[in-house]
Amino acid sequence: MLSVAEGILLCFATSGSVLGVLGNGLILHANCINCLRKKFSTAGFIFTGLAICRICVICIIISDGYLKLFSPDMVVSDVYITVIAYLWMITHHTSIWFATTLNLFYLLKIANFSHYIFFCLKRRINTIFIFLLGCLFISWSTAFPQIVKIFNDNGQHRNISWQFYLCKSKSIVNHILLNLGVLFFFMVAIIACFLLIISLWRHNRKMRLHVSRFKSLNTEVHVKVLKVLISFIILLTLHFVGIFIETLSFLRSKNKLLLILGLIISCMYPCCHSFILILANSQLKKASLKALKQLNCHKKDKDVRVT
Repeated sequence: MLSVAEGILLCFATSGSVLGVLGNGLILHANCINCLRKKFSTAGFIFTGLAICRICVICIIISDGYLKLFSPDMVVSDVYITVIAYLWMITHHTSIWFATTLNLFYLLKIANFSHYIFFCLKRRINTIFIFLLGCLFISWSTAFPQIVKIFNDNGQHRNISWQFYLCKSKSIVNHILLNLGVLFFFMVAIIACFLLIISLWRHNRKMRLHVSRFKSLNTEVHVKVLKVLISFIILLTLHFVGIFIETLSFLRSKNKLLLILGLIISCMYPCCHSFILILANSQLKKASLKALKQLNCHKKDKDVRVT
């Protein structure tokens, strides 16, 4: 049984995950409408893929957490470990890949640097996306053997629950090797964010020097993008911290509070960042408000029919 504090935190994690699925569902709905209207773009493709992957990541995190809390015997079974490991590896790597691609897209479309390398990258944006797609397949190919190695280690200790026999240092090393591709995409995303922040900061400083009375609308857009990028860096860092905490909690027997805390922290990135993207993007904001109004009207019509 859970304590009062653990129950409250679990309800908070569950409600946050539901809101995260709703937010990513709104992004997916808006881009599907644009696709039907033949207004689909590169940014729309990135938003669609990111929303789908984040919904899958949220579902895996919360379902895995519930099973670890209420059905630990199922978690240590070979079938569960196999299924959850491959699903997590594919969806999580792809989610971080889409986030990295989105940051590079913002960098090449918004940033303004006078260096010739930046102009060369800007002209070859499609080539960069193909290169990143190749990196995604490489990250998958390096993660598959590591998963097989973890399974083989588990097979050598079938009489003992695997969270007890694996020493902490070995488990941490295995998880680092399993997520080398994710760490690469994470570093690329952070570098792209910092470069774009530097570019926008320089632009805003120039605008303040030349525009004294009237505030430029372009400056407001840049400030909004800055907030999105800074929030992305913070939330993505917390996401990895939460996954690390959840892994440590599974190694420490009966530490349910630490497990729930890891669930909350790891779910903050895919849940909160979706709403930040909606608020920062005017098209997504309008489409989301329209979808919510239609849903509200549909509920009211249904209530009238029932009465």
